[in-house]
Amino acid sequence: MLPHLPDRMPGLADVTVPLKSAALRGLLALPRPALRAFAGDPVVIDEQTLDLEVQAALRMMALSREPAVGAGPIDVARARVTANARVAGGRQPIGSVRSVDAGGVPARLYVPRQDSDALLVWFHGGGWVIGELDTYESVCRVLAEKAGVRVLSVDYRLAPEHTFPAANDDCLAAYRWVVEHAAELGADPSRLAVGGDSAGGNLAADVALQAAAEGLPLAFQLLVYPATDGTGSSRSRTLFREGFFLTGVLLDRAVASYTPAPEQQLHPRFNLLAAEVPAGVAPAYICTAGFDPLRDEGEAYADKLADAGVEVELERFSGQIHGFVNWTGAGRSGPAAVARLAEVLKAGLAPRG
Repeated sequence: MLPHLPDRMPGLADVTVPLKSAALRGLLALPRPALRAFAGDPVVIDEQTLDLEVQAALRMMALSREPAVGAGPIDVARARVTANARVAGGRQPIGSVRSVDAGGVPARLYVPRQDSDALLVWFHGGGWVIGELDTYESVCRVLAEKAGVRVLSVDYRLAPEHTFPAANDDCLAAYRWVVEHAAELGADPSRLAVGGDSAGGNLAADVALQAAAEGLPLAFQLLVYPATDGTGSSRSRTLFREGFFLTGVLLDRAVASYTPAPEQQLHPRFNLLAAEVPAGVAPAYICTAGFDPLRDEGEAYADKLADAGVEVELERFSGQIHGFVNWTGAGRSGPAAVARLAEVLKAGLAPRG
């Protein structure tokens, strides 16, 4: 586990987002020997070494007594996760942004400065309980600009107010609307992708399966550490249950909030490892984080798609933790990982000769 931490870094938990952001950027800009001295001895689990910047950031959060992600009352947890995303995300450039009504589902369209007619429909993470358009503002801007594609971020309904399959239905409805109104979005129907992280990866994967079953056009799916196992039985769920940002307790809370009935947790639209894979499923890129409770199930889903004949690329960011996609504005390793996602997305939506 992580090295022993001193009792407290006074007052850090209460400072504003700009000050927290400056403190984090300053910490991660330290030379590696200084960063190692702050972070402590290397953390090695399952023959993987935790990224030094990640370890230092986790130590900083522990010293500041930051509440665990998703902890506390729902409204407080939602506000906190959005504020923390701004801390790590920074202010990223974009050509333009506008609100969209995606067939009754709120959404936000990001158009890069170097525009194209390729479009990614993005479903945010947050355990089906937290997360919103603002939480993923920086992520969507970076993917749009670096991949050179339009990004439509979908604001689906959240639990516990709206339980399964509300989020799934919203995401599928939004995608159907995108296909029908691609021209209004400046998109080519032959260059559409779905993507998301964590719970959003689960939702994106479900949309991809449903799109294939319905014969809807879909060129690519970008699944970032997706949740795919409704049974929660993987080895990584136990191995990384404590100490690496996403905890087992909070993951259990998220699952229970969205799928309160046991039969819902086993439904193939939620428990994707039990889903049938129809013909024509779009090529997929699936990435996982080495120190993430969801690691093994994401990789198992890649194997499932490959076994069904789907074109799949699987990549593990072995030193990273759950949530790295939000680290677009601090340090080096997080932004580099997101830049890799943008590179993959660009290739996945490249014009076909």
